[in-house]
Amino acid sequence: MLRRRLYSTQAAKEAWLYIDAVFPIQIARWDFRHSIGLIREENLLEDLHSKLDKLSNVQGFKALELKPHMKDGGVFVKFTYTPPEETTEDLDVLQLKLQKELKNKDPLPSWTGLDNSSLWLVKGSPWLEDLNRYASKILKITFDGPDLGEQQLYELCRPYGKIKDITPPSPVPAGTLRSTTLTYHRLHSATIARNVLHGLNVPTAGASTKLRAQYIVPIQAHAVRDWLSSHPKIVLPVIFFLLGTLTYTVRKTRSSLFIILTILQIFDPIRSLMVEAKMLDWFDYRKFRLYQWLRSHALDRLSTTFGVLESLPTQRPAYEDVWKERKDAEASIKAYLADMPATIAFVHGPQGSGKTSMLNTVLEESGRNTLIIDVRQLNNAGSDIGIVGSLAGQTGYWPVFTFLNSMNNLIDLASVGVIGQKTGMSTSVPDQIKQVLEVVTHALQAVSSTHRSTIQQSIAQQEKDRLRRASDARKHQSIIEGTYHDGRIDAISGNGIMSELGMGIERFGDDVRIRVPEEQLNGMDLPTQEEEMSLRLKKTQEETDAVKSLPIVVLRNYASAGGSPVKDEMLTVLASWAASLAENQIAHVIVLSDNRENAKRLAKALPSKPLNTIALSDADSTASLSFVKQKLHDVGNDVAISGQEAKSMERLGGRASDLESLIHKVRSGMSVDEAVEDIISRGVAELRKNAFGDDADDAKSLPWSREQAWRVLKVLSKAEEVGYHEILLEFPFKGDETALRSMEHAELIAIGTKDGRPTTIRPGKPVFRSVFERVVGDKVFEATQEIAYNEKQVVEAESKIKAYEAELATLTDTMEKERKMSWVWSFGSSACHARAKYIGKKLVVAERKVETLERKNDQLKKALHH
Repeated sequence: MLRRRLYSTQAAKEAWLYIDAVFPIQIARWDFRHSIGLIREENLLEDLHSKLDKLSNVQGFKALELKPHMKDGGVFVKFTYTPPEETTEDLDVLQLKLQKELKNKDPLPSWTGLDNSSLWLVKGSPWLEDLNRYASKILKITFDGPDLGEQQLYELCRPYGKIKDITPPSPVPAGTLRSTTLTYHRLHSATIARNVLHGLNVPTAGASTKLRAQYIVPIQAHAVRDWLSSHPKIVLPVIFFLLGTLTYTVRKTRSSLFIILTILQIFDPIRSLMVEAKMLDWFDYRKFRLYQWLRSHALDRLSTTFGVLESLPTQRPAYEDVWKERKDAEASIKAYLADMPATIAFVHGPQGSGKTSMLNTVLEESGRNTLIIDVRQLNNAGSDIGIVGSLAGQTGYWPVFTFLNSMNNLIDLASVGVIGQKTGMSTSVPDQIKQVLEVVTHALQAVSSTHRSTIQQSIAQQEKDRLRRASDARKHQSIIEGTYHDGRIDAISGNGIMSELGMGIERFGDDVRIRVPEEQLNGMDLPTQEEEMSLRLKKTQEETDAVKSLPIVVLRNYASAGGSPVKDEMLTVLASWAASLAENQIAHVIVLSDNRENAKRLAKALPSKPLNTIALSDADSTASLSFVKQKLHDVGNDVAISGQEAKSMERLGGRASDLESLIHKVRSGMSVDEAVEDIISRGVAELRKNAFGDDADDAKSLPWSREQAWRVLKVLSKAEEVGYHEILLEFPFKGDETALRSMEHAELIAIGTKDGRPTTIRPGKPVFRSVFERVVGDKVFEATQEIAYNEKQVVEAESKIKAYEAELATLTDTMEKERKMSWVWSFGSSACHARAKYIGKKLVVAERKVETLERKNDQLKKALHH
């Protein structure tokens, strides 16, 4: 706070004045006008001091001290004066005289430069606080003593400005001062009243009341929200009543629903345009000409200057010359993209087989616009709103009003409680996905139309350039032969016939050919063989351009999430949409999946035509070795791979992801054997975690038991593949296919099919064969798993034994009763005797199994102690 001592003198009486509007009133912390007041503070105070000095002729007025109150925009002035006589109205008379004198002379200074400052006598005591309390039109007047009447308070506060409302005091707890709320029309009036009246003692009947004034911040939106949340007994019935009214109206007239749908449909053209913008890269700054010019003329040169290497051009994959399966798959995709779409291209292969990288290479070479939808992101969405939002984000569908889904569900829920049935306003997730894909379809058509128009314009421009070059060539030849006629020299040749010929009156010789307009020649001549060939080529070119103008839609990771009906329906909707795009020749559709079984939905959506199935498999040992050598050669690392190292590489198999990992490790300085060993070791650690869990609690969350995982690993560690039903029907699966399907989904195993029926089980990746051998070869781990596996079998066998014993006891009692009936034995042995004999054999087998398993467990436990 700036304090400035102007005079130090003795006076008959001292008092305070408050001058408002000298500085800007600060209404919040972010109010930048406060800085303007700080900058001009010295000049304003000096100007104010000079103006106050001119009032010395009014009862000996003399300013002693100026105290600026920056927050409220005013200045407190301590002054002395000499009253003419002792009266109770001396200060009021002094205020009137000062205001009148200022009116006749120069006005008081203001930060705006306008004459809006005024002078007021302080009736209370100045309070120059610097709290975070900012000016407001609402004042809270607290009574330290008996309450003032509304009329008395009005007469006291009205001179400072027009009052909008006065709220009477409300009851308060004992020991708390009562207060009233007073609202002014203008903010300046409230600041004047607060600074003039604060601390004023007002005489009342037999006592006095001291007034305390402070600002009250106007009510904010969160206050309403807090009140609504804190009064549910009042709010909820009102909401349900309104919802009931709304649902009844929608049920009877459907007008509200129609209005809502109409409003939402207005955004469909915008959404279609946004999808088109995403596919055509309208918002990609790298496509802007300005960025490209800066890149070529500035950024690239700076990179070269500072020694930064430029990005290398995209190279062909290393499998181009060494991996025949990849070449065949790539050729099949190119052939599919070179013709008008009639079906869907379904590319399948195990994860890590290189489907995505191969497809990206083909798409990059084609140069066509591509829309990629990753189904895995949709499956990973945590809610129905998340599925729609993820699909909208991947396609560029905007704006999205996902909050309406929750609101519609709330309306349906409320309507069920009010009228007993739903309104039908909520939309299911498949329907919302259909709405998004419908807009995307329109955008794909617009993209195709845009490309086709661009290609036609390019062809027309090329044809125009060709005709211009031909015309220039004919003109040049005519000039050489002397038969060219330039009409511009007619003005020089004269009028009439001579003006038309422009060559004088001489006759043309035999060697002079009359020039006939080209339009007449085109109308007279029949098309030649070359022209017919040109027309055929043009038609072929148009067909080719029509194919190239079509966009490409890619559905990646097309697979079911498992156990979710909503997501299964989502896959069905995507399959139907993909089939409609292909049938209507709107776009080429390529679906990538890790499992061939996922093609069933696509085939069902496109029953009239077979899918264009493209399979990718793991490479054989020869192709894998060539792939690694070629990839290392491409990066300048010609490592000689010996026969032993090649044999070691065979343990990895031909999975592209594992071979890429091997190449990266070899480039880092590891030998081939070390790299293979490191990959297998990492696979062992990951397999133990994924198949058996870190501990018992973690294993409970797995969709299979440890015994089931151990059974599969133990069998596949000894054979490359095993029969599906051989595993399924034995312990511990007992016909439960869920565990095997879960293992396949986790990529621990791969299930082979024949005629749509599962037949074989193989490791999920070729390297898993070595990983399984390593896991099973760990004696300690093998012993612990075998003990647990045997104990499970013992428990099952003992439960069978108890059941057999109970049944034998029942049969024994029955046979004892039959023995007493001599007429039964006269016909030979009874059925109970045959059943008891059969159960006895099974009991012996189960007992021997328990003994054998317990003997094995004892030996395994001894091995653990060693």
